[in-house]
This record gives sequence, structure tokens and C-alpha cells, in this order.
Amino acid sequence: MLHRSYPTSRIVDKYEIQYGKIVTFMYPLSHFPTSFVYLPLNNFIPAMSLYDKIQTTAAFIQQKVKTQPKIGIILGSGLGGLVDLIEKELELPYGQVPNFPVSTVKGHSGSLVFGKIGGTEVMLMAGRFHYYEGYNMEEVTFPVRVMKALGVHTLMVSNASGGTNPGFTIGDLMIIKDHINLFPEHPLRGPNDDRLGTRFPDMGVAYDHELIELARQVAHEKCITVRSGIYIGLQGPTFETPAEYRWLHTIGGDAVGMSTVPEVIVARHAGIRVFAISVITDIGISDEPVTITHEEVLEAANAAAPKMAALVAGMVARIGN
Repeated sequence: MLHRSYPTSRIVDKYEIQYGKIVTFMYPLSHFPTSFVYLPLNNFIPAMSLYDKIQTTAAFIQQKVKTQPKIGIILGSGLGGLVDLIEKELELPYGQVPNFPVSTVKGHSGSLVFGKIGGTEVMLMAGRFHYYEGYNMEEVTFPVRVMKALGVHTLMVSNASGGTNPGFTIGDLMIIKDHINLFPEHPLRGPNDDRLGTRFPDMGVAYDHELIELARQVAHEKCITVRSGIYIGLQGPTFETPAEYRWLHTIGGDAVGMSTVPEVIVARHAGIRVFAISVITDIGISDEPVTITHEEVLEAANAAAPKMAALVAGMVARIGN
């Protein structure tokens, strides 16, 4: 008879071995398929559901902050400058938040920031999670679920993206008016929990028309040039080939990136209204091959960040009032 002790938890099918328990096996594990390993029932606890994880994380955050945010903001690559405009109450590194993944991408600082912009209480993600990092869609979109549990009713999303529209230039701000989802996994795939949203959410107005109009008004007042277009979401992490850029434009895309779409789908599933904007950091439509690096993307995003921050801050102030 073989005895093994696990110092950390381990998932077996839909159950979890509790920390520090002694697990007894009749034979070495190699003698059995994983699904047939014998484990005493008193060593099992049910795996936590998505709903329970959300509630656990929200309760943890509520113990830490007095802020009751109504607006959530997700910052993309190189766009963390908006953090400087917040009257900060608290900053929580992702690693300290229960059930949160940790961002692994350069340009994503990785923390939740709570405070006020222009007197309006906000919750800001300085850095996001991407599917290409190896996270599943539940993990990628988990922060949006937590935002909803904390009372957020409006989500503002930013990203750095590649231009597929030949009329765009590097540094342009593009208001996203619709998207095309080309991710290989859908964030709502699997059993639906009606407490989180309906089984078949409508995406006819994924991006709120009133928020888009507000963005145009604020941009005009602040003399910020904005464009609008269709965003295409791809898995990544490779940048697109010239042929892919041309094809993406042919099917209706004006910009392409590796984020945003899953977060927007989950936000709409949860009943959160959405505004999203891209900084065009490279132009893929060209007769000559262009080499794109992540460092160049960050440089272009950082250059456009002040315009983005001014626009978002102006919108937040209006929404809050």
C-alpha cells in the first residue's frame, strides 16, 4: 500500500484534494488511468463554481476598498497612463486577488486600481489577460465578471491594434463600433449559469451607441481626432502576415488585435454596457513587407496615451454626472 502526501491542492476530475491531506492509494498511480485512481471520499471537496469564485473574489475586494465603482476600465498595452489621472484609494496587484490570473505581457503592469476620476468612482485594470498567454476564456474574462458583482454598469475597454484600413495612420484613435470574433474559443461556451446572464445574449448592439456619441462629443471639445471602425479579434501571439492583413480588411475589419472581444462578449452577457477604443500602433496594409515588434507597438501606444487618457477621463466625468 502506497501513501502519498500532497503539500498543495490538486484537481482530480471535478474535485479537489484538500491541502495537507494524506492520500492513500492501493497501487502506484501508474497502474491506473487518472479517472480510476482510488481516493478516500473524505479527501474530496467540490470544485468551486464560476459563480462562487466571482462572489469570493468580490467579497475579498469589498473588504479592502470603500469605493463602489460604477465604471470599469480595462487598459491595454502601453496605455497605463490613465492610472496617473486617478485619485487612488487602493491598488491591488493581481497576485494578491483570489482567483485572479497574473499578466505575463510586457506593458501590462498587472493590478486593480480603485479610486476616482473627476469625482466618479472607478475600477481600473492596469493590464489584462490574453488567450495566447495560455489562459482559458473563463480566466481571460473573469475580471469582467467580478466588476459586475461589484456593481459596475459601464465598461470602457482600450487596446493597441494593427490597422487594416489603408486610410488609417499610426497613432490614430479608433472608436470600435462593432467587432468580428475570430477567436478559436467562445467565452460563453459550456453550461450557462442564469445568475450570470442569459444563454443566448443578443450582440446586435455590442458597443453602446450613446457612449459612442458621447466619445465623439468629448473628442470634438478637446480637439482630439477620432476614427471609427470594425475591430477583429484573433488569438495571437503572432502579428499578422501581409496576406492576413489584406484578408481581414476584405472581410470588413479596420483594425485587428488579440484582446477585447472576449471581454466585451462577457460584459454584454452580464448586462454591462460597453465602450471600446483602439490605438492604431502599426499599419499592416502595405505594398512592402513591414517588420512589427512589440516594442514598437508599445512606443506607438505610449505616444497616443495622453489623447486616450484625456478622452476617457472626459467621458467618465460625463457618465458620472
